Amino acid sequence: MSTPSITEEVRTALAENRPVVALESTILSHGLPPGRNREVAERLERVVRDAGAVPATIAVLGGVPKVGLTADELDVVCDPARDLVKLSRRDLGAAIALGRDGATTVASTAALAHAAGVGVFATGGLGGVHRGARDTWDVSADLDVLATTPILVVCSGVKSILDMGATLELLETRSVPVLGYRTDRFPAFYRRESAFGVPWRVDTPAEAAAVVAAHRAVPGDAGVLLANPIPEDFEMPSDLHERLLEEGLRLLVERDVTGKEVTPVLLEHFHTASGGVSLDANEELVVSNAGLAARVAVELSA
Repeated sequence: MSTPSITEEVRTALAENRPVVALESTILSHGLPPGRNREVAERLERVVRDAGAVPATIAVLGGVPKVGLTADELDVVCDPARDLVKLSRRDLGAAIALGRDGATTVASTAALAHAAGVGVFATGGLGGVHRGARDTWDVSADLDVLATTPILVVCSGVKSILDMGATLELLETRSVPVLGYRTDRFPAFYRRESAFGVPWRVDTPAEAAAVVAAHRAVPGDAGVLLANPIPEDFEMPSDLHERLLEEGLRLLVERDVTGKEVTPVLLEHFHTASGGVSLDANEELVVSNAGLAARVAVELSA
């Protein structure tokens, strides 16, 4: 893999063993509308700094993997006219070789963060096993990368369109510890709880950091998943969530949407059909995850 270009601030923090938190860019380029995405970009970096860590938003610009973005580079990521490619781990080589601009998913962000020496990453939701994967083999690369990359990923579980049971089973098979932050139930992105439990619970950033440190001392390359429920005030009402989910699933079938296009299409439907509820939820959960990731990173550095 091409050596990432690391900002001086991030490079210095890593050299001094100060906490750094990686942030993905796909949520900015593909997950939020223009204008709001730039505001959220600033808010995410600010909440990480307020918790005592250094933010490292990641993207590929002009074929160069960037770990840490300047204000001008964040403008590029958030500009819909730039039409950034959505880059998973498999797409990095092509984007680098062809000099493309691209926004990184969970899989590619985790890979680039690890290559730069960043061990903590905050995102919104993890990709997983899609419904019907027994026939389609549609399984997110996020799971494989997490199973082979020793990084902590803080997220709000997986979206309810996915097969949560199969996702959790695959994480277990690949030896990825799943921790619930102040919860015994696995979060479902817009909803604080799903029907599935978590094998381990932690109630403080210090406890989470202790588990991560101990896990890294055990032979193996798997990362750790810290599942943080959406803040209670922004949880989507159950009836609205179920209606939007049913509509979204029908929409995917009608349009024959598969693979990496599933999430953008689903999110767009949730955003347009929920009267803004899902946009607020999406923003607040990823901000909450960034703050928690920063607090855990501080404990790890200490």
